Amino acid sequence: MFQIRIHGRGGQGVVSGAEMLSVAAFLEGKHSQAFPSFGSERMGAPVMAFCRISDREIRLREPVTEPDALIIQDPTLLHQVDLFRGLAGSGYILINSSRSFEELGLADLVDARPPEKMLTVPASEIALRHIGRPLPNAALLGGFAALSGQIGIDSLQQAITMKFPGKIGQDNLLAARAAYEEIMEGIRNAATN
Repeated sequence: MFQIRIHGRGGQGVVSGAEMLSVAAFLEGKHSQAFPSFGSERMGAPVMAFCRISDREIRLREPVTEPDALIIQDPTLLHQVDLFRGLAGSGYILINSSRSFEELGLADLVDARPPEKMLTVPASEIALRHIGRPLPNAALLGGFAALSGQIGIDSLQQAITMKFPGKIGQDNLLAARAAYEEIMEGIRNAATN
């Protein structure tokens, strides 16, 4: 079973992101579940959502305490909350930022983890370009698909259009695809160096 924890703030699409990730996995014939964890339910409050993906039926129903991947939608949470608690030693980390891990004050993580499993992507900037608003969830999911290989970009695109039909869905597709391509390009460049 592959477990994902998504951190962000209310209004950034954290819960929708987990749902779309779960639907994408389901469309690929996998078992999946997604659910949120709220503190105070208000815009801007810290929010977590969880997603599990498996080839077998998932019987667990509790929050993800030992994730295989973290998706961090809001980098302002990095030094306020222990986001990395429980993360597997070889776990994936995807942060919504145009800054490096070192610039974000996370150099200790770089030294302790496989660098190919840790990336930043400017998801809010990508979303602003394609959606017109800095809502990073679809772009981060596209980046997650490229980084982890747990879901394919085609199933993710289907899940996005199921959640957001019409122009909103098309704009989110563009954001997801742009982040996916940006990360795939980085992976290709790293492989040739």
